[in-house]
Amino acid sequence: MHPKALLQQAAELLRAVLGFEHPADAVVSAHFRRQRALGPRDRHALAETVYAVLRWRLWLQHLAQNGPGPLERRLALVGWRGDARTLQAALEPLEAQWLASLPSVPPADALDPLRHNLPDWLAGELQRQLDAAEFRPLIQALLEPAPLDLRVNTAKAKRDEVLRELVDLGVQVAATPYSPWGLRVEGRPALQDTPAFRAGRFEVQDEGSQLLAALLDARRGEMVVDFCAGAGGKTLALGALMRNTGRLYAFDTSGHRLDAMKARVERSGLSNVHTVQIAHERDDRVKRLAGKIDRVLVDAPCSGLGTLRRNPDLKWRQNRQTLAEMRDRQLAILDAAAVLVKPGGRLIYATCSLLELENDGVAQSFERAQEAFEPVAAQQALEEARIESAVDLVQGARLRLWPHRHGTDGFFAAVWRRKS
Repeated sequence: MHPKALLQQAAELLRAVLGFEHPADAVVSAHFRRQRALGPRDRHALAETVYAVLRWRLWLQHLAQNGPGPLERRLALVGWRGDARTLQAALEPLEAQWLASLPSVPPADALDPLRHNLPDWLAGELQRQLDAAEFRPLIQALLEPAPLDLRVNTAKAKRDEVLRELVDLGVQVAATPYSPWGLRVEGRPALQDTPAFRAGRFEVQDEGSQLLAALLDARRGEMVVDFCAGAGGKTLALGALMRNTGRLYAFDTSGHRLDAMKARVERSGLSNVHTVQIAHERDDRVKRLAGKIDRVLVDAPCSGLGTLRRNPDLKWRQNRQTLAEMRDRQLAILDAAAVLVKPGGRLIYATCSLLELENDGVAQSFERAQEAFEPVAAQQALEEARIESAVDLVQGARLRLWPHRHGTDGFFAAVWRRKS
């Protein structure tokens, strides 16, 4: 595409994304479906520019406030992450002069919002939870793109086999430090075209998400429920851990998500997965399994603020009110899921959030109300699952994963056992 036309598309896409009416990834995907003439390089430039603006929004808006042309075009210029020669070919003379005069990074004496690029309420919450020595590394990590992690499907292959296969294809890849099934890939190679992916030998899944599945420690022949299955990443990991035995229920209120999961299940070769669409957490299809399930994972709907490296728009789309509403919903789901667990069974509550309100706040409320459950130390659960370096992943009795400490998305998990 001609550079001037590509820059214009970047401005139009930013205008749509910054309206925050829909998730950024959905807006970008819809734009690409409409613009079928875009090649891979152009799509990459547009997507990376959009996500750069979302990550560095406050700083880039500060830079763009006095430039020539519409605001969205100025943001596309200062946030451009495509080929530099393409940008130069698209610039008007005044734009080139203005762009050359701007600093590339915030100066050391810039106000905090321009450096951390968070809404005030979120910055305040994180500063309250972390000391300064932790806050700044976390903020820096959240401003960087996330790595690409894979989970090897142990029902079909071993990690070393898949690693060697990818290396032979020229992919830069290494084993993840915590998950025994994980691989971390450099860059964004087209892995969906590889024989290993088509054969179901691996799936894309953040290492932290893999560890949540490990924490449940699902075993052969058991009855297990993934209560909020979503796209099925943890469901597939659990099915492999169960050695394709037993019965694994994937519950979700979205039929669309469950339908999308079916192709992944088929590719994985798992036959123990049973998808169940429920209307709500009190659905009769849930009640029929009360007291029958060995292990239940509740990866609850949450703010997603632990995934800001992947979804930077979330920090601009959430607020205190949405978090309070989310917390009430999380507790209701956890209470309903707890009914499924049989005596001696295990229950896990997890989020991909960094905030205490959604994490310990919900877990502690549950513990106060549910005398039938006793806490299980996360370190004990990880050691039982044979996860090495478990001590690095635990704070107190809970699993807490941080982007700046562990290189994963931000995750929280609490573990309980139903008393006999």
